[in-house]
Amino acid sequence: MNILDKVNSRKDLLALRSEELPLLCQDIREFLRSKISVTGGHLASSLGTVEITVALHRVYDAERDRLLFDVGHQSYVHKILTGRKNAFDQLRRFGGLSGFPKPCESVCDPFVAGHASDSVSVALGMARARTLLHENYDVVAILGDGALTGGLSYEALCDLGQSGEPMVVILNDNGMSISPSVGGAARMLSRIRVEPAYLNFKRSFHRVMKPFPKTMTAIHDGKEWLKDRVLPDNIFDSMGLYYIGPVDGHNVTELETQLRWARDMNKPVLLHVCTRKGKGIDYAEKDPAKYHGVGPFDPITGETAPKKPDFSSVFGSELCALAEKNPRICAITAAMEDGTGLTAFAEKYPGRFFDVGIAEGHATALCGGLAKQGMIPVFAVYSTFLQRSYDMLIEDISLLGLHAVFCVDRSGLVGADGETHQGSFDAAYLATIPGMTILEPSSFAELRAMLRHALEECSGPVAVCYPRGGEGTWKGEWNGESVSVLREGSELTIVSYGVMINEALSAAEALAAEGIEAEVIKLSSLSPLDTERVLSSLRKTGRFVFAAECCHAGSPAQTILAAAAEAGVLLRGSRRLDLGSGIVKQGDIPTLRARQGIDAAAIVNAAKEILHEESKTGSAGI
Repeated sequence: MNILDKVNSRKDLLALRSEELPLLCQDIREFLRSKISVTGGHLASSLGTVEITVALHRVYDAERDRLLFDVGHQSYVHKILTGRKNAFDQLRRFGGLSGFPKPCESVCDPFVAGHASDSVSVALGMARARTLLHENYDVVAILGDGALTGGLSYEALCDLGQSGEPMVVILNDNGMSISPSVGGAARMLSRIRVEPAYLNFKRSFHRVMKPFPKTMTAIHDGKEWLKDRVLPDNIFDSMGLYYIGPVDGHNVTELETQLRWARDMNKPVLLHVCTRKGKGIDYAEKDPAKYHGVGPFDPITGETAPKKPDFSSVFGSELCALAEKNPRICAITAAMEDGTGLTAFAEKYPGRFFDVGIAEGHATALCGGLAKQGMIPVFAVYSTFLQRSYDMLIEDISLLGLHAVFCVDRSGLVGADGETHQGSFDAAYLATIPGMTILEPSSFAELRAMLRHALEECSGPVAVCYPRGGEGTWKGEWNGESVSVLREGSELTIVSYGVMINEALSAAEALAAEGIEAEVIKLSSLSPLDTERVLSSLRKTGRFVFAAECCHAGSPAQTILAAAAEAGVLLRGSRRLDLGSGIVKQGDIPTLRARQGIDAAAIVNAAKEILHEESKTGSAGI
């Protein structure tokens, strides 16, 4: 039996001898390799945080204390150690274990964490609540160095430093340098400051000098004065944090010691831990980007299934071709070069490629500056992350009507990443941006044509929104129209957009087999939306079914129904099939479409309901 088999509670973890801890870490890595090779998931980042998480759970009680992971893909080991080891066979599957922390899953998960850079803010809020309510628990934020590229982290660290709240921030640094000021002298000072002998002396000194506060303060001030003049400061010291590090992030015994001292300082502390992403699995160490978020793979060789063309890769290829002809085109990413299909662009046009880190707001404002001075910026970004740029879309793009192109990847359902990553809201919030053109390709060919149109023929801001994965059975070309009829019919109008048009066409075929002729209308542009072309169909059929992967409020169906009411178009029945007003859970996309009631079967049922109600009553309202 391996060591991990013996660990089913924190009590079991604390019972291990120090020499057993490295063996436990090795077992955890093999467990992760075995399970993630089947389910897919975040491998490299989990492998890099094994020792940190083991040490955390030996120092802190996750049922009492608050451990916040930023971002949540670092939390796999935390889940293993908090009673969810046997749930990993259903990792990221519908109804199974989430790939991110979820309070509804365990009391040991204090918060949802799917977007980077907010953990220190949330943790500080919890620490202040603890103080105000006179409660007793510790608070720790664990953030990766990537999260530190987001400005929100610095806002929170500045606030934490001046707050004085007892709290520990663990900076998991797996490759990015923090600051030139964190040099050799600062590292030497940090190592000295966390030596047990030094800290024991410091505690004894404080105890002995407590009756003499003025003398103790004078000695402390003198020490700090000398340190400030002899040794260089670093950014964290300047923020008011007690900086410790760098510390070897793969020495579990040392980490446990450092964490105990950091906790017992009873002040804002930043513990700088150096780790290696993919640690312990050779192929993950050699290519951590590939195994950051990975599908099923061979656990021995690491070999993955050949990657099929998808919307992201088609976008990247077409952008390269367009940039070859137009030197004003440049590309921006927020730490998602590979995920958004920009790897080839970065290699071919390094001078026109800008990775700004996890800073979507900055990326959007950067687009504003580039566009104002004559460049044509293309910001490739996941839908769920573009949400963070809403203010900049209005203030730094829309107000001046600047020509910037936002290629919104992962629009609609994304599947296994679940609630924090579903692209449910872009159709609604982008439509509120004045002057924004929103294009929705349904095939690879349409994506190529719409990207060319967005770059060469449009003015003002443009969003080209496309889903994760590949195209469906409909592979048509874009005719340049904002609304098109894909199938003629006289009894019912089905309206959809994007790859959901495949569900609409399948539904229409199923209805035709039962003698019901449905007209299928595809929206290629959501803004501006040519409602008149849709209304002409509704005047003919009098029945309306809308199906799309978007939230209920502010959906295109709302616009169409309002236009119908204003134009006096009387509908004998209508149904709006969308993602509703809640948050969509994780699962494969066909399952989610069925569960949300937007797949072909649901469209068929909605059509039949309308006709059935009409046959019973003779008429039906909206």
